[in-house]
Amino acid sequence: MSERKKIIAVIGAGEPSSDELALAEEVGKEIARQGVALVCGGLGGVMEAACRGASSEGGMTIGILPGDSPAAANPYVQIPIVTGIGYARNVAVVKTARAVIAVGGSYGTLSEIAHALQNNIPVIGLSTWEIARNGRTDKSIIIAKDPPEAVKKALSLIGD
Repeated sequence: MSERKKIIAVIGAGEPSSDELALAEEVGKEIARQGVALVCGGLGGVMEAACRGASSEGGMTIGILPGDSPAAANPYVQIPIVTGIGYARNVAVVKTARAVIAVGGSYGTLSEIAHALQNNIPVIGLSTWEIARNGRTDKSIIIAKDPPEAVKKALSLIGD
């Protein structure tokens, strides 16, 4: 019986800043260097940059798509999974992974962060959301200073 591949999700905006694109591409490269598969929403922006980075290092990329066509996937998705369920696919993206790295992001990213945290899946953040409860910072999102640290933290939280 073969060992299952570890999977890390990369989430973030479809229309990120250039800094966020660079971070996402580096995260993808580092995930691939560690021999881990990358799952994302399969479209553009942070998702495409992360997949591009992983692909450039020979990594495996999985895109869980909101629509009905595998052709909608960015060109770096090796395994497109068509769902036809729109944003509800955000749950599938995070639950496929054992850890999530959030790079920037808008409300869709925030929903993925919430689904991950609700399911005890660790979230590592790079230039992403901060959350608070009753005026106090909630430390549920683990902050990383750079892509290698983000991947290292994710892997340490996945364990065996």
